[in-house]
Amino acid sequence: MPNPFYQTYRVAAIMAGAEPQYLSHSGFPEFALDLDGVDEAVLARTSILYLCSPSNPEGQVMPPERMRQAVLMARRHGFLVVFDECYGELYDRDPPVGVLEVLAQMDSTEHWLDNVLVLHSLSKRSSAAGMRSGFVVGNAALIAALNRVRLNGTACTPSPLLAAAAALWSEDSHVAAMRERLRARFDLADRHLRGYPGYVRPPCGFFLWLRVDDGAALTRRLWAERALKVLPGEYLTQPLADGRNDGRSFIRIALVQDLPVTDEGLARLASLLPG
Repeated sequence: MPNPFYQTYRVAAIMAGAEPQYLSHSGFPEFALDLDGVDEAVLARTSILYLCSPSNPEGQVMPPERMRQAVLMARRHGFLVVFDECYGELYDRDPPVGVLEVLAQMDSTEHWLDNVLVLHSLSKRSSAAGMRSGFVVGNAALIAALNRVRLNGTACTPSPLLAAAAALWSEDSHVAAMRERLRARFDLADRHLRGYPGYVRPPCGFFLWLRVDDGAALTRRLWAERALKVLPGEYLTQPLADGRNDGRSFIRIALVQDLPVTDEGLARLASLLPG
C-alpha cells in the first residue's frame, strides 16, 4: 500500500491477519509511487495491492503506464490490485485517467478485469459519506465472492437510502458544482500560500498536503494560537524500518468549509508559516 495512506487499508490488512507492506515514493511534490523497488519475494506472497488514485492525502494522479504496470504485476504474481478511485470526480482542471480506461486499451477479451477491483463512492463525489454508498467493478467471480461476504457479514441498506443514493448516482450537475467550489477554495490557497515553498496545488481531491518543518508541532500551535485544526502528516504515514517517518514534515488541511471560513482559515495558517 502507499505511504502515506488511507488508514483503513492498514487496519483491514491487520484485521485479516496480513502483514502490511509500504511502497516508497519520489517525495515532494510529485510523490510518484515506486513499484520497481518492490522485492520479488514480497510480490510472491502478496495477496492485495491497494492503490489510491487520485491519492489521499496528496491528491496526485497515477499515470496510466504505472497503472498498467501494477495490473501486469498482479497478473504475473497472482494477487489482486485494488484501485481506490473515490476522489476521481473531484478534479481541479483535467479529469484523471481511471484504471478502467487503461484496462480497455490493454485487453479486449473477457478476461480484461482479471486481478483488478475498482472502488467508487458517494462519500467524496456527492459529500454523502453518511450514506455508505459505493460501487465496485471487477470480474464476475470476484463480485460474486464480494456479494457473499456482504450478504452474510453486513447490514442491508434501508430502501429510502437506496433511493437517495440512486438519485445521486444518476445526477452529475451537483458534482460539477462541487468542483467549482473546490476550485474557488484552491484559488484562495494559491493567494495565501503561493509564495511558500512547501505548498503545491494538487490536481485532485480537497486536501492540501503542506510541507513544514515539524507537522505535529505546527498542528499544536495552529490549534493553540489560531484555533485551527489540521492533521499531522505522521498520523497518516507508517514509520520506516529505521524509525524515520516521512510524514513528519507535513500537515493535511481539509478545504471543506465555505469560502469566507476557508479564506480566514488560510490567512491564519499563513500567519504561522515562515515568510
